[in-house]
Amino acid sequence: MVKIRLSRGGAKKRPFYHIVVADIRKARDGRSIERLGFFNPSATGGETRLRVNRERVEHWLKQGAQPTDRVSRLLKDAAKEAASRLEPVAEA
Repeated sequence: MVKIRLSRGGAKKRPFYHIVVADIRKARDGRSIERLGFFNPSATGGETRLRVNRERVEHWLKQGAQPTDRVSRLLKDAAKEAASRLEPVAEA
């Protein structure tokens, strides 16, 4: 079975996660099939917190890949963020 999950990187006390497609039998930080984006929980200032290649995520979901709970929440956040950037703000 294939999962879309987080693979940890970064330094000690400064986590950085890659969003990857990997076989469930592989280690968390082991070999992955494809890298789909990243999540930086400690982003500050102008740093990007979340970046996802939505086309590739849709492809893997159609192929039957199952996202983990945390990745599901991150994908929802990315969709909300993309929708808010596209819609103009109505002034009152």
